Amino acid sequence: MKAEMLKYLDQKIVLKSLVVILSLLFTGSNLYSQLIMDDVPELRGIDIEEHLGEYVSPDLWFINSKGERKQLGDYFNQGKPIFLMLAYYECPMLCTLVLNAAANGARQVKLFPGKDYVMLTISIDPEETPKLALDKQYRYNEDLGKSNSTDAWKFHVGEEEQIKKLANQLGFKYYYDEKRDEYAHPAVAFILTEEGKIARYLYGIDFKPHDLRLGLLEASEGKIGSTIDRIILYCFHYDPEAKGYVIFAANVMKAGGALTLIILSIFFVSLWTKEKLRKARDEKIHAA
Repeated sequence: MKAEMLKYLDQKIVLKSLVVILSLLFTGSNLYSQLIMDDVPELRGIDIEEHLGEYVSPDLWFINSKGERKQLGDYFNQGKPIFLMLAYYECPMLCTLVLNAAANGARQVKLFPGKDYVMLTISIDPEETPKLALDKQYRYNEDLGKSNSTDAWKFHVGEEEQIKKLANQLGFKYYYDEKRDEYAHPAVAFILTEEGKIARYLYGIDFKPHDLRLGLLEASEGKIGSTIDRIILYCFHYDPEAKGYVIFAANVMKAGGALTLIILSIFFVSLWTKEKLRKARDEKIHAA
């Protein structure tokens, strides 16, 4: 009996120890990250200041993967929203995760870059070359199932002044770490309207296809997508706290009421038509 009691107590001690260790791991990681943010002044500047409703300048210019000078305005007013990312092509980790997330989301939304929306990536490293942009363009167009010749997803490089102007207009805060020879930056993508107005920010390294699709539909103001897409968009709205689209109950009720009215109207019209045909048939029989 004593041996069993000791075994039971040992198990309780082990379980309590595990709980304490896990708690320290989770709270400790938060404390550690907070200490890093407090101790490294530059990291405090890595952030996003949302400028929703503001416009990016159409006269900002960059160099595409073919070495051609392109203004942002060249991609505006085509009847298509713009899915934009800032990254750099020799990034050892985060940029690749963001670009992979964008590719994964683009494959799942059933809207096609180049056809339904413009998909752009611009390097924040002024030292990078069109050749690097071309390599990335080839790799990610392949990932989308597109050949490089389609330019479905366009990659650019640029001069530091132009890059910084665009980053400031988007509220994208980043900095260059000379010791590590790396850029520190947030994980975010942007959805613009065809006029270059900032419509939505998508955060993280996993863009939900649902949010990406609704963001593009919203930014296009109904110019892309099907009738069903427009109905779905009517029933959802963007929640800044949730950082995503959530069901808007009032619109769902309105849509449900309208749908019920349509169904009832069809039902009664069908009954009326059948009754009218029956009467006409009876009158014909009596007349004979």
